[in-house]
Amino acid sequence: MEETVLFVDDEEELRIAAQQTLSLADIDVSCLPDGESALARLSRNFPGILVSDIRMQGMDGLTLMRRCLDIDPEFPIILITGHGDVELAVQTMRDGAYDFLEKPFAPSRLVETVRRALDKRRLTLENRALRSQVGRRDTVEARLPGRSEVMVAMRYQIRAVADTEADVLITGATGTGKEVAARALHRASARGDAPFVSINCAALPSELIESELFGHEAGAFPGATRSRYGRFEHAQGGTVLLDEIDSLPSALQAKLLHVIQNRAVTRLGSNDPIPLDIRFIAASKKDLEAEAASGAFRSDLLYRLNVVTIRMPMLDARREDIPRLFVQLVQEASARYKRSAPDIPDGVLSSLAARSWPGNVRELRNAADRFALGLDLDLIDDEKQSADPRGSLAQAMAAHEKNLISAAIAAHKGNLKATYEALGIARKSLYEKMQKHGLSKQDFLIADLED
Repeated sequence: MEETVLFVDDEEELRIAAQQTLSLADIDVSCLPDGESALARLSRNFPGILVSDIRMQGMDGLTLMRRCLDIDPEFPIILITGHGDVELAVQTMRDGAYDFLEKPFAPSRLVETVRRALDKRRLTLENRALRSQVGRRDTVEARLPGRSEVMVAMRYQIRAVADTEADVLITGATGTGKEVAARALHRASARGDAPFVSINCAALPSELIESELFGHEAGAFPGATRSRYGRFEHAQGGTVLLDEIDSLPSALQAKLLHVIQNRAVTRLGSNDPIPLDIRFIAASKKDLEAEAASGAFRSDLLYRLNVVTIRMPMLDARREDIPRLFVQLVQEASARYKRSAPDIPDGVLSSLAARSWPGNVRELRNAADRFALGLDLDLIDDEKQSADPRGSLAQAMAAHEKNLISAAIAAHKGNLKATYEALGIARKSLYEKMQKHGLSKQDFLIADLED
């Protein structure tokens, strides 16, 4: 967005002079006769500055400054004072003005001061954008923790697509966290502060599903005594998650395709389309390509939805994440149940990493809940701890060693001294093994997940 100087003065001659001076210096300027006109142009993200005379008819410069700083306390404001108003000008600097110019001032002085103020504004907005980007990236990792290659790659994919408007298909087995990934994608996008509406397509009654999604007008069907927004309209400006989308009846799939293509919905009983400003995320545990090939799912809807496809990994495919994830889930469960988080022995974490988890993260979360509640939990299963017979002995031993070290670091919350003492090895040996397995203590510092 182009940087703009708003120059406010109730004297036309000064506005004309400022227009000529700044335009000759290749600075975009809008000259306005009063403060109200300037306020109408301002927002927290306005990419420019304000120059205003202090003494004006109606709203004076000091009032305008205070109103501007209410919108953005970091907004650069340059005030123009009359001869003899230096004391007043100094006070305005204390109250938040960026600088002041005393009449009469040289054109070069105006240009120099404006350029410095524009540089400050540019830096402020760039820093805000960077902080926002970092915060959103942290949101993705907080919701989808793990340092395994598959998780790092998946988070990269989510961050890459988040700021686009592309519709997304998320696939994965039950319990892998498809809705969690959808929420992380939503929060990392420009729509992050707008509504996120999750719709479980399999849970909607077949006789009500069309009304639930599209809404209806009064009298559209027996019992419809008044108009009602549908779920899509409730999500205006935000994101809609269509979970278990494969369960939608074929006829409704066709109507959904029309809504997604045209970004408009027509309520039942109406002929007037309502524009939609929403992003669609679909989720399914089934192979939709196979479903489309068999005719159980519309291929044209699949092609419209899977502009980007994110595949959620099975928990067994990222075993090195299990110890840290379990510690985090136990801490969450303890907070939820208002109990102190129990200590987790290294052996327990090691056995968890070796077990099979057909229910994925959901099953691990249930185990963490039971552990936090102090219930008996059979974590040791010799058969499940045995090495994968399909791999070599060296591979199995290396994987087991990595799991043991990961578990110990997680149990001691990244404290390496406590870790090598608990493992009974030298500090140098621990560092060498961590380097060998690509482990970092920073990966095991537990951070609270967002709601």
